[in-house]
Amino acid sequence: MKILLSIIIAVVLGYFLGSINVAIISVKALTGKDIRTMGSKNAGLTNTLRCAGKTCALITLAGDMLKAVLAVSLSMMICRLIGGGIVFGENYTAYAGYVAGISAVAGHMFPIYHNFKGGKGVLVSASALLVIDPRVFITVLSIFIVILAISKYVSLASIFSAVYCPVAVLLMSWAVEGYSFGISILYCIFALIMASLIIWKHKDNIQRMLNNTENKFSFKTQAEKSQEEINA
Repeated sequence: MKILLSIIIAVVLGYFLGSINVAIISVKALTGKDIRTMGSKNAGLTNTLRCAGKTCALITLAGDMLKAVLAVSLSMMICRLIGGGIVFGENYTAYAGYVAGISAVAGHMFPIYHNFKGGKGVLVSASALLVIDPRVFITVLSIFIVILAISKYVSLASIFSAVYCPVAVLLMSWAVEGYSFGISILYCIFALIMASLIIWKHKDNIQRMLNNTENKFSFKTQAEKSQEEINA
């Protein structure tokens, strides 16, 4: 019963906090526009930077990280308080964090406050991992940075990171921490669910990369690029 209560709390906290889409809110507040009608039409960090500028992007970065950190931290804390961390006969509370993380990603992708049309969940999932296991976060972030540096595609870096994430979780839980195989597999499954959601949301990006029409990453906004073209 305590485990079930912990899961319900994690799902509710994760989804409703995750549904607060900071990209949509900040772009609307500062420009009067809907980020979902601009650029790639994705309500996420990269499209916000490209189409709405660095101020909106910084607000989005901070806000999306904060909501995931809050969802995971509060869920794990409540799980400990109510004693719902006994899994397979041992005391583990990270499962509540993973459930909250998955729910926050789902909320970000399908936000109840914004007609169920949101972003891709990459930053939210990374922020959840930062709380649950910082070493997994660092490993996955390293993969992201390397792929981005080589390819210049945020989408490709996101997909590679998502694919590697369950592997990193399994290795860290079982081989490094020495958790039971059952717990390690459970955490790996949670990470796999999160990764699958992210990869599925990148299906259009995959098609654009195959067609060689995907935008490459740049810290410059569209306005700055347009001005450079005018000045050239």
